[in-house]
Amino acid sequence: MMTVHPERAAGRSEREQPLLAVRGLRKYFPVKGGLFNRSVAMVQAVDEVSFEVREGEVLGIVGESGCGKSTTARLLMRLIEPDAGEVSFDGAAVGTRDGISTKELRRQVQMVFQDSYSSLNPRLPVEDTIAFGPIVHGIGRTEAKERAYRLLGEVGLDPQRFGRRYPHELSGGQRQRINIARALALRPKLVLLDEAVSALDKSVEAQVLNLLLDLKKEFSLTYLFISHDLSVVHHISDRVLVMYLGKIVEIGPVDLVYNCPVHPYTRALLLSRPSMDPGDRKTEPPLSGDPPTPINPPSGCRFRTRCAYAEEVCERIEPTLFELDEHRNHQTACHMAVPGSGHSKAAASTTA
Repeated sequence: MMTVHPERAAGRSEREQPLLAVRGLRKYFPVKGGLFNRSVAMVQAVDEVSFEVREGEVLGIVGESGCGKSTTARLLMRLIEPDAGEVSFDGAAVGTRDGISTKELRRQVQMVFQDSYSSLNPRLPVEDTIAFGPIVHGIGRTEAKERAYRLLGEVGLDPQRFGRRYPHELSGGQRQRINIARALALRPKLVLLDEAVSALDKSVEAQVLNLLLDLKKEFSLTYLFISHDLSVVHHISDRVLVMYLGKIVEIGPVDLVYNCPVHPYTRALLLSRPSMDPGDRKTEPPLSGDPPTPINPPSGCRFRTRCAYAEEVCERIEPTLFELDEHRNHQTACHMAVPGSGHSKAAASTTA
């Protein structure tokens, strides 16, 4: 059982400026084919995504496989270049002459990947893995090794026992602790956690989650937490962002979104959670059918082909994020939530 519960507003900065601001982020991947291997189609992986991450908070990102969660994280790290959009970190635009360079961004923002084994160099012992980043960024080798040993202790591993071990000599939980220590070696402000606990056993997962919460408090960190596990996201996050087919469909405080979801996709996603009540048996799936292909997504609302409330306006006009609660920053992209949108349920949803 998870024993540590995050304080929703703990350590949150009172300043207006967000730590990370994303505006209109877009990434299409070409599909090659034909005799000359030309681009014949485009996979619309991330399309006009905009959000903010405040200093000291945990923003969870959820959605089905292929919705663009991991691609968004890689775009933020500049592991892949976006086709369009702007990313600002601590008020400075990334990759511009008057902003922040990609190298400096990677010093301030680090990432923990899902596969704890393939993300480690099998030829490097643990201490060299953790010290590698600081050395590349100009920190002396001796100081980098000392920092590596301190961080091993911080993530619950004995430096003398584990410092000279190689990845194949470690368990999955131990490797993920090494990845977390490596991410913290440059003392970042923001850590992107891409399915960082999904490959772990439940007991180990709880330990790593509690470790992440402890480290967040100790090092004054900000997290962007990507996961399929809705219960884990609820446990660790302050706010949650729901994605569907490359678009944001709802974003807001985690308790508000989980208790009062507005978008039909968010409702279906939350209904898919397993119940701890043996008497609560689901006889029908909350959502049927497969997501449409991102190569040729539906016109208008991308969720309309699976939505029980879809009407003509959903096919004709693409919904944009609408502010439901200005004071709590709760937004959704659904015509039913927008007064005067033309949807028959719009009036009822706005007065509920």
